[in-house]
Amino acid sequence: MAHEPLTQAEVLLEGFLALDTPEGFRAELIDGEIVVTPPPDGDHEKYISRIVRQVIRRSRSDMDCSGNKGLKLVSGGACPRNHAIPDATFAPVDRDLFAGAEAWMPCDGVAMVLEVTSTKPAADREAKRRCYARGGIPLYLLVDREAASVTLFADPRNDDYRQVCTLPFGKPLPLPEPFAFELETADFL
Repeated sequence: MAHEPLTQAEVLLEGFLALDTPEGFRAELIDGEIVVTPPPDGDHEKYISRIVRQVIRRSRSDMDCSGNKGLKLVSGGACPRNHAIPDATFAPVDRDLFAGAEAWMPCDGVAMVLEVTSTKPAADREAKRRCYARGGIPLYLLVDREAASVTLFADPRNDDYRQVCTLPFGKPLPLPEPFAFELETADFL
């Protein structure tokens, strides 16, 4: 039986899914590029911890949080489906999205993703932002350590978010429903 030859995108996706990254490293497939990042430093994890704690304690809706959950997202152009791993993924508890989810799950029902810049800040600022917007994730929270700022991207349309709010560390950042509280960033300084 003859088989159709694999497209370049299919070969890339198969190679990506077969990767065996060293312990602590993570691999993502973003807009046709395989990105491997080393384990994060302590400051990176501090920002995540501070945000997760506030979301769990202060959100109007009860939230589940998964750290480093693989998400399958729509890709742009002829690239294979994106496979991104946000630093944190938030979803309403009543959706129970993480129960029984495979290593790479669809992003339907995700309320917000969080990224803290590290070794490849441009990927967090640009490529991942576009991926999350194409996936229809309502909110993308970016902690930019180099810029000492937090940015909330909202209202995804096609390849980007139509609303952007950037504030310096130290200023509270309003999070809309289903969170409905001001994220404190004073201890980010």
